[in-house]
Amino acid sequence: MTLPGSDKPLIIQSDRTLLLETGGPRYEEARDLLARFAELVKSPDRIHTYRVTPLSLWNAAATGMTADQAIAGLLSLSRYEVPQNVEADIRDYIGRFGRMRLVKELDGSIVLEADDDVLITEALHAQGMNRYVAGRLDRRRLAIKPEHRGDVKQALIKIGRPVEDLAGYVRGTALDVKLRGEKGDGQSWTMRDYQADAVAAYHASGTEKGGSGVIVLPCGAGKTIVGIGAIAAVGSHTLILTANITAVHQWRDELLARTTLRPDQIGEYTGESKEIRPVTIGTYQMLTHRKKKSADGAPGAMANLPLFDQQDWGLIVYDEVHLLPAPVFRATASLQARRRLGLTATLVREDGAEEDVFALIGPKKYDVPWKQLEQKGWIAQATCREIRVPFPGEVERIQYASADKKEKFRIAAENPMKVEVVARLVEMHEKDHVLVIGQFLDQLEAMSKKLDAPIITGKTPAKERDVLYAKFKSGEIPRLVVSKVANFAIDLPDANVAIQISGTFGSRQEEAQRLGRVLRPKAPPSGDGFSRGGGGQAMFYTLVTRDTVELDYAARRQLFLTEQGYRYEIEAVG
Repeated sequence: MTLPGSDKPLIIQSDRTLLLETGGPRYEEARDLLARFAELVKSPDRIHTYRVTPLSLWNAAATGMTADQAIAGLLSLSRYEVPQNVEADIRDYIGRFGRMRLVKELDGSIVLEADDDVLITEALHAQGMNRYVAGRLDRRRLAIKPEHRGDVKQALIKIGRPVEDLAGYVRGTALDVKLRGEKGDGQSWTMRDYQADAVAAYHASGTEKGGSGVIVLPCGAGKTIVGIGAIAAVGSHTLILTANITAVHQWRDELLARTTLRPDQIGEYTGESKEIRPVTIGTYQMLTHRKKKSADGAPGAMANLPLFDQQDWGLIVYDEVHLLPAPVFRATASLQARRRLGLTATLVREDGAEEDVFALIGPKKYDVPWKQLEQKGWIAQATCREIRVPFPGEVERIQYASADKKEKFRIAAENPMKVEVVARLVEMHEKDHVLVIGQFLDQLEAMSKKLDAPIITGKTPAKERDVLYAKFKSGEIPRLVVSKVANFAIDLPDANVAIQISGTFGSRQEEAQRLGRVLRPKAPPSGDGFSRGGGGQAMFYTLVTRDTVELDYAARRQLFLTEQGYRYEIEAVG
């Protein structure tokens, strides 16, 4: 047993809760270890709380981490003896990954095989499995109806039995696409080491070990480049789904700049245009758009979901996979014979559907700690500051005190004092490119008027958005007020200050995405023409109203970024 008072920062409890002291010299070592196989639960200043879960261990196993590696890390960092049940649980859960497998027989049939017959018996009794099984072949093998390949994985992960899918994929219509040796503007570029590693981890040399999974990289680290690398590696017709029409245009521009694809080989499937080409880029919103209700009031059909079947796709790319709506999950369950790639900055889903991502898109294949990329200059260095603002007077305090919980949040979020604080921050950053980001339109419009800055919301036409983004990039517009439409898949490389004035309750993914608006590097290093990068300094301000529920939501929002190594400086005003 290690004596108390050592420099080891970790205390491990028998319920798989891990307490990490942040002040010691080995804090960062411990944080980076835990990020691989544990989830951060809360992060007050001195002690961060993590929890080891089955899903966090299965994702670790999918990236190649062994139980011995996880346990050795805990033993080296734990102040006290590691509880035996925690060691046993880690071995058990990591050991479950790969014990049940989907494989394809020579005749093309799909079989679920297991290491022992008890697992097969357990599988047969999982909810819904009787609909998915074509018959029992022997004690350790079940014949699976091919159209239910995804349903089987969903059903079994719900009983704690992750399935490794080795059944392979259809080839899809072949597409001759190669990476260019230089950008379309003549600047040479090469894929960064970690991007090439991510593509290799996903593709796995074209074997059944690759072809489905999620790549986790920070905003600004080039997830689109990884997606393009995967498209070139697979070499088949590809469907790309992303968050909004601006992202559609950015994908198109990057594909033309970085690959040998011609403009007539790339189609956009949006409200403006419905082109189906060898590489087709669409939005989740368009895919799930419903027709008008029928005469009896029943919801209209999703007329665009058949896009999944309108080409012999060899690859489907899910950009911002943490945003995947439920209907797309359901459609994806029947697409397990096609290669699937998810791209995201965070696997966190506020609806708790991380298991569905694991089962239907695939396990995590690759990730890199944000701070590691910051240290190497691939993303900007960022300082996060939380500014606590009082209400302007007694009237607002009384209004807040008498409101219900949901209304309390809105009153705190729309605190009029925030407008004045933002104005002072913008004045302080008059030479910077400043994004003001918020949730509530009335508040954003007031900010727009106060700052004399353009505003982009969901009502802003796509063409007008593109013009404003272009002017912001060029420096013609130094300040921009944006709603949550700018949370995802927007490339604004010159933004170096973000001021968040309101958000979606305790959304961790939103906090990560909003910081990501200013993480794109600022000054090009030699030899990297595409990155526009080499570090630089960014500021991320979050304004919250003092002594309100907004403080609790802010603490939850910051969890993911704390896990990535960011700390929030606290400043009180007024």
